[in-house]
Amino acid sequence: MSGTLPALTDFGRIVVKVGSSLLVDQEAGCVKEAWLASLVDDIAGLHRDGRDVLVVSSGAIALGRSLLKLPRGPLALEDSQAAAAIGQIALARIWAEALGRHGITAGQILVTLGDTEERRRYLNARSTIARLLDWRAVPVINENDTVATNEIRYGDNDRLGARVATMASADLLVLLSDIDGLYTAPPGQDPNATLIPVVERITPEIEGMAGESASELSKGGMRTKIEAGKIATTGGTHMVIASGRVEHPLRAIAERGRATWFLAAGNPVTSRKKWIAGSLEPKGTLIIDAGAVAALRRGKSLLPAGIVRVEGEFSRGDAVVVRGPDGFEIGRGLSAYDAADVERLRGHSSADIPKILGSHGRTAVIHRDDLVVGQG
Repeated sequence: MSGTLPALTDFGRIVVKVGSSLLVDQEAGCVKEAWLASLVDDIAGLHRDGRDVLVVSSGAIALGRSLLKLPRGPLALEDSQAAAAIGQIALARIWAEALGRHGITAGQILVTLGDTEERRRYLNARSTIARLLDWRAVPVINENDTVATNEIRYGDNDRLGARVATMASADLLVLLSDIDGLYTAPPGQDPNATLIPVVERITPEIEGMAGESASELSKGGMRTKIEAGKIATTGGTHMVIASGRVEHPLRAIAERGRATWFLAAGNPVTSRKKWIAGSLEPKGTLIIDAGAVAALRRGKSLLPAGIVRVEGEFSRGDAVVVRGPDGFEIGRGLSAYDAADVERLRGHSSADIPKILGSHGRTAVIHRDDLVVGQG
């Protein structure tokens, strides 16, 4: 598919992320029924063709606050959690009924950050999704806002969608948005901004094009969509950002409507490496020299000699970001050492490890089996 834009029909397992502002009419205090019916009609068409479809749907808090007639503006944490408890029932019923009209069974999955960041819980969630797809059900997934706190949460369903996509081994993530793609600058601020139809690699320049969130209901602005793109594409999943403000939004993508495609690396990584690549909460950062960058791109492990600087507090086994001398993210991996030990080892030969630490340890700070390197 290189050189040309992908087509929706290229993909067999598709995750569709729907934001609150698309699903809920906050002024009227209800779901946008006609729009949802058109989206579900699109989903049913893909489903009939034998494709697996998963939905990541926001809207629990927005529905809850509408049902409770809560005032506009930020909610206290306990109010958000309670509103989500009420709204989640409504949200599940809405999706079950909409899909049921097409003879499709919906399955609800509520996840927290720990369900994707802790390996055992990640595998449990992955198994549940796999069984639902085996049964030809459509999993409808949302963050469990009733127990999520400000400190322990995704904070937006763009990144959750990317995490679900890699967890489910999906080959496409669709982010339906208030905006129809990534522009060279925020279009609301720059009348000369132009749409970028395809992003082959997420560079610092691409990241710099993202503005802030423009919607009161939506926590995820373009920055979170770029972060989702990094998680998805590193995990072997293509991603497309397209407008959800049209009827039949998936059909519009299939008919080559305006959108931005983010292309995955040519070689999808293993399921374990997908989990590492998508880690939302890396605990630290390792800055490495150009020689180490070249070695990692050749499939080598990260040795202490190539590490220039250590940032953050992390323990052995924690996920860390690896950046080159220019600050560009090279990859993510699981550190074999605590941050304090890496600080002592950096710049030294692996042969010096016993002398520096007083005991024999791993020769690599991040072994290549625990490392995911992004696109070169």
